[in-house]
Amino acid sequence: MRKKIIAGNWKMNNDINESQSLISGIINGLGNDDKCDVIVCPPFTSLNDVNSLIKDTHIKLGAQNMFYEDSGAYTGEISASMLKAVGCEFVILGHSERRTIFGETDEIINKKIKKAIKSKLNVIFCIGETLSQREEGTTYEVIRHQIIKGLQDVTRQNLKNVIIAYEPIWAIGTGKTATPEQAQEVHSFIRNLIKENYREESAEEIIIQYGGSVKPDNSTALLSQPDIDGALIGGACLKADSFLRIIAAA
Repeated sequence: MRKKIIAGNWKMNNDINESQSLISGIINGLGNDDKCDVIVCPPFTSLNDVNSLIKDTHIKLGAQNMFYEDSGAYTGEISASMLKAVGCEFVILGHSERRTIFGETDEIINKKIKKAIKSKLNVIFCIGETLSQREEGTTYEVIRHQIIKGLQDVTRQNLKNVIIAYEPIWAIGTGKTATPEQAQEVHSFIRNLIKENYREESAEEIIIQYGGSVKPDNSTALLSQPDIDGALIGGACLKADSFLRIIAAA
């Protein structure tokens, strides 16, 4: 049975003091409960401080992005080695905000994924369709394209370092959420796609999270679906109480 994984994407929120306060609240509320895995992804400026506070807990540290080169004249970018140096074990790649606001293509995301894996970082690989794509009935075509292109040249062995996060773009920060049945249908499709392109064992092992306005009051129904192995949380992870309630649901 796959263990549930709950990840919190803090996005561009919380300075160092606010980050310390939030992670302290999560640590105190979580205690020694390790029935599911927990990942927090603060902004770059808070990574080191959060890492120092979670050292004696089972909470894992993740970053929200990275570049695909090791070093060089890339103003404003962060490398995999920099993330590892501050204690990161995970990195979110391919988030819809990176795709839509910053113009990241499937090819760029693929280069980042391969660099992260080579650098021994685990990847939370985000995919998802827009509202217009869902209304046009092209959800599965979009998802297939994003997965095939994003995981190009990623071997079956390396796939063990990848979590897939299905986040319908129309449900991120909008208050709209895919119904548990809608989410399960896409998660099942993703798992079958992994089976087609890798093998059944890989499909059974891979963690597929759901993201998109996940809140305490809808988390139980979503996380109860057979192919939903956890959640990538946005707004609801910025308050310790609501994040802890989602963890409890998992």
